[in-house]
Amino acid sequence: MGRGPVVQARKNVVNAAKGKVFSIHAKLISLAAQSGGNPDDNPGLAAAIYKAKKDGVPNDNIERSIKKWTGEDKDAAQISEIIYEWYAPGWAPVIVVTLTDNKNRTVANMRHIFSKFGGNMWESGSVSWNFERRWVLRFEKTWLDCEKLEEAVFETEALDIWEEWDFMKVITDLEHLRSVEDALKLAWFEAKKSSIEHIAQTLSEITDFDIALKIVKMIEAFDEDEDVQDIFMWAEIDDALQEEVVAYIEKHSFKT
Repeated sequence: MGRGPVVQARKNVVNAAKGKVFSIHAKLISLAAQSGGNPDDNPGLAAAIYKAKKDGVPNDNIERSIKKWTGEDKDAAQISEIIYEWYAPGWAPVIVVTLTDNKNRTVANMRHIFSKFGGNMWESGSVSWNFERRWVLRFEKTWLDCEKLEEAVFETEALDIWEEWDFMKVITDLEHLRSVEDALKLAWFEAKKSSIEHIAQTLSEITDFDIALKIVKMIEAFDEDEDVQDIFMWAEIDDALQEEVVAYIEKHSFKT
């Protein structure tokens, strides 16, 4: 499978559901509004609103989300970010970022999922030490000259370039994002998406079918949880095993 997060393609399909997309954007806007409800004075809020609108979130939803933190919505529960760290089967490191208005519900759901699929929860810091925060620029491979993109990347301060399903990913440290982005734009390469991600320094190689199946099912379960914003699980599963797992899941899935 290469050097990217496991089953990213399946993750994208699940996250495409509008309900979850809207919910995550609402929580991100509420969090950003903690620093001020006016996007003109709060760059973080302005960025959150911009991303929400790009995903089709209605203006009414955006306004309600802002009011949650500004106090105008007296009945709104506050949004908190909770990060969970543990090891998946095969000792693959996992970080799950959640946004929630009900900590008890989220904790119970997260514990249920990782217990069901054989994960091992550890104390804070026991997994995150293996991750580094990096900016990730994603370029759609459709009509993309990947070789020319690689050549352009090598002329920048970027740390690496990876191939992942339908995207090429350019990895850079936080301080060089703007220079890398500007240099690639000059070379006529504009990223489809950019985000800060947790990049593992070491990967766990998974060769056992049952372990790979548990990992895939675990990620799907996290993706389906409304409070989960991001999942960073770094395991190396080769293409043949990945295809075998996906085929097995599709064969045994309930068809309506």
